[in-house]
Amino acid sequence: MSKPILWIVIPCYNEEQVLPITAPMFLKKINDLAAAGLISEKSRVLFVNDGSRDATWSLIQKFASEDEHFIGISQSRNRGHQNAVLAGLMEALHSGSCDITISIDCDGQDDINAMDEMVKKYLDGAEVVYGVRSRRDTDTFFKRFTAEGFYHVMNALGADIVFNHADYRLISTRVLESFADYREVNIFLRGMVPLVGYPSDTVYYERHERLAGESHYPLSKMLALAFDGITSLSNKPIRLITGAGIVVSLISFIGVIWAIVQAVLGSAVAGWASTICIVCFMGGVQLVCLGVIGEYVGKIYMETKARPRYIISERTWAPYERKYHG
Repeated sequence: MSKPILWIVIPCYNEEQVLPITAPMFLKKINDLAAAGLISEKSRVLFVNDGSRDATWSLIQKFASEDEHFIGISQSRNRGHQNAVLAGLMEALHSGSCDITISIDCDGQDDINAMDEMVKKYLDGAEVVYGVRSRRDTDTFFKRFTAEGFYHVMNALGADIVFNHADYRLISTRVLESFADYREVNIFLRGMVPLVGYPSDTVYYERHERLAGESHYPLSKMLALAFDGITSLSNKPIRLITGAGIVVSLISFIGVIWAIVQAVLGSAVAGWASTICIVCFMGGVQLVCLGVIGEYVGKIYMETKARPRYIISERTWAPYERKYHG
C-alpha cells in the first residue's frame, strides 16, 4: 500500500498573531509523519484565508514562497468558519493529489500530535477519525457547562453529533467524494459528516490554551452555531411546537369548560389579572413558535437561491485554469 498524501486544512480569520507560531509546528508535523513512513512527502499544509482584514493572507503567501509544503487559498470575503473548512476540503478533493485530509484550527489549541494516531487509524481501515477532547479541566465552570450543554441539547433535538468533538477530524477523499453531493447552503459539518456514513473511529486528546491572539468563537457565536445546526439537520423543533400546541389547546379547552361551568353556577368573577396572564402567555408562546417556524422558512429561502457556499479569489498555487467555487 502506497503512503497516503495528507492535506492539513486550516481555516484562518485574522490570525496574524498566531500563524508565525503554529505554521512551523504544522510543517514539522508533516515532516515527522513522512519520516515515520505514515504519509507521503508530497503532503501539504493548506491555509484557508476566510476574508481576513489583517496580514493573514500576506503571511500565508510568504510561507508558501518559502516552502513547497505550504499552500494557501483566499476567499473573496468572510464566509464563516464552517464555509472556510468546506472550501479547504473541496480544494483538497478537486486537486486530485490528496488521499486524506485533517481539518484543524490554527490557534494551537488542538493537540497536533493526535494526527499520528488519526493516520494510523486510517491505515487500519477507518475512513473518518474524530478528534475528541478527553477532558475539560482547563475550562471555567461556565465554559464547561455551556459547552457540554451544547452537545446534549444538539443531540436531544435531533442533530447527531459526536460528544466533545469540534472540527478536528480526518476524512478520506472517498468520504469527501460522497460528501460533495451534499449541497446545503447552511453548513454544520459536525452534524453533516456523520450522515455520510463509512467506517469511523475516534482519537482522544487534551486541548490547550490558545497560543496567541483572541478567540473568534464567543458564547454568542456558539449559540448561533447551535441553532444553525439544529435547524439545518433536524425538524424536531417543529414537532415539539406541534406537541406544545396540542397541550396548550387541551389546557385551553379545559379552561373554557371550567369557565362555562362557573358561569352556569353563577360564581364567575371578572378577573383582570388572570385575563392578562393568559393573553401574555399565549402571545409569548405564539411568538416563539412563529420565530422557530420563521427560521426554517428563512433557511428554505436561502437554500432555494442556491448561492455559492464559498468563492476562492486567490491561490498560492494554480491547479485549475479557472476559479473554482462551491
